[in-house]
Amino acid sequence: MSESESGQEKTEDPTAKRLKESRDKGQVARSKELNTLAVVMVSALALLMLGPEMARKLMGIMVFNFSFEREALLGTDAMALHLYTSVMEGIVVLAPLFAMLLVASIVGPIMLGGWLFSVKSLAPKFERMNPLAGLKRMFSLKALVELLKALAKFLVVLGTSLLVLHLRTDDFLSIGQEPLEQAIVHCAWALASALLILSSSLILIALVDVPFQLWDNKQKLMMTKQEVRDEFKDSEGKPEVKGKIRQLQREMAERRMMEKVPQADVVITNPTHFAVALKYDPLNGGAPIMLAKGADFIAQKIREVANENNIVVLESPPLARAVYYSTELDQEIPSGLYLAVAQVLAYVFQLRQYRAGQGKRPGPMPEPPIPDDLKK
Repeated sequence: MSESESGQEKTEDPTAKRLKESRDKGQVARSKELNTLAVVMVSALALLMLGPEMARKLMGIMVFNFSFEREALLGTDAMALHLYTSVMEGIVVLAPLFAMLLVASIVGPIMLGGWLFSVKSLAPKFERMNPLAGLKRMFSLKALVELLKALAKFLVVLGTSLLVLHLRTDDFLSIGQEPLEQAIVHCAWALASALLILSSSLILIALVDVPFQLWDNKQKLMMTKQEVRDEFKDSEGKPEVKGKIRQLQREMAERRMMEKVPQADVVITNPTHFAVALKYDPLNGGAPIMLAKGADFIAQKIREVANENNIVVLESPPLARAVYYSTELDQEIPSGLYLAVAQVLAYVFQLRQYRAGQGKRPGPMPEPPIPDDLKK
């Protein structure tokens, strides 16, 4: 296990935030061996497909440069035009090969780590100028792996080259006995095929290097338990701050709720533990709406606001509990409580008429019927 600067072991996998930050900094797994394999393999395939034809065209350019009319020697600009024509024809001949190598050089790095462009990776890092850090990198595990990898690559390529020379010796020697044009085409094909075999040997190096680069990059991003906790606090907020925010949110919601209590038609209480404020608008034709509800201290505040604004406060413990648990703020009461609330509102309207001197004093309010599934 690697250790952090504080001496703690990095035992935790990198979080999504750490992975994103490292990617923004350009710190992703890259394999130089995979890039080399892609470029060399593509160049070998390109030469194998295009090599003979390229050899013929380049031979034509060479013949063109060694065979020109006598008048061209006397012209002041003839040689320059001759050179220009040769260069342009050479570019046209080599353009397909260069294009394939360009694509390979772009696709190679993308195969491991994906497409990434980071300005932060271009910024100078003064810690790299620290000689002690440089010595530490020189004698690190990664440096040892790079040394072994270079040695292995040398041995693999050397062994493959010797094997190719041994198996193709007669073929290479026969080139010297062929006509010039045929020998050049044959030589181009032989070199391309040999390069393809050599590039195939690099697959062994890439198969070792790619998993190592992935493992090494992950080890760099590993985190200690304390780093995970600190990151969680930074991203989610400290518990005491979040608690304070929730408290302020509750207080704001309670203030908004208390501001609606004066609009209610009736407040139904438990009488001390619960209180709900309901409003019914006959013009809209909907069901009564819950304007406010609360328990204990909040219930007491609702009753106080209702009394200050001459809102009718009625005691009905079963109905108060049923409405409290079944209805959310600013929502209509459930259909099962329509009859019970309708009786309460009818009693409230009778009480209002009595207080206005327009009717008899109503008797005690009967206990509203509560369905069994809504009783609490």
